[in-house]
Amino acid sequence: MFLVKVAYAQCPVCIVTVGGGMIIAKKLGIDDFLVSLWISGLDTAISFWLASKIKNRFFGNPIIFSLLMLGLTLFYFIFTDQTGSPTNQILGLDKIIFGQSVGFLIWLLGIFIDRYSRKLNGGKILFSYQKVVFPITILLVFTFLFKLIFKL
Repeated sequence: MFLVKVAYAQCPVCIVTVGGGMIIAKKLGIDDFLVSLWISGLDTAISFWLASKIKNRFFGNPIIFSLLMLGLTLFYFIFTDQTGSPTNQILGLDKIIFGQSVGFLIWLLGIFIDRYSRKLNGGKILFSYQKVVFPITILLVFTFLFKLIFKL
């Protein structure tokens, strides 16, 4: 065990997990659009956390890092032929690509609401774990709305 090198395999493991998660969700009958919303939200949350750890000006910007993660995730889904099916569309757009994009925007809305509430409250949080609760709650509400609106 002392001769084994450390493997920094977080990114490949995450990518395989996301792809595997989508396949498992399909087998369970969960719509690709709804799963894509949550995958994108997770990507954005991880990106904001990682960007705070990076000292580089470009990659330390959480929006830029989130867009990079979004692009890499979309590349994975396109590369593995999980997108592009004419039967897997919503509003004329691919469900996975549309879900990833909308999920990114919803998560950003949750972050904005968290930061705005802090600003209104003099820089203080309203309750513990507010930074997590707001984006997840917003994403959950939109997931139920989309499920009802599009009958998914």
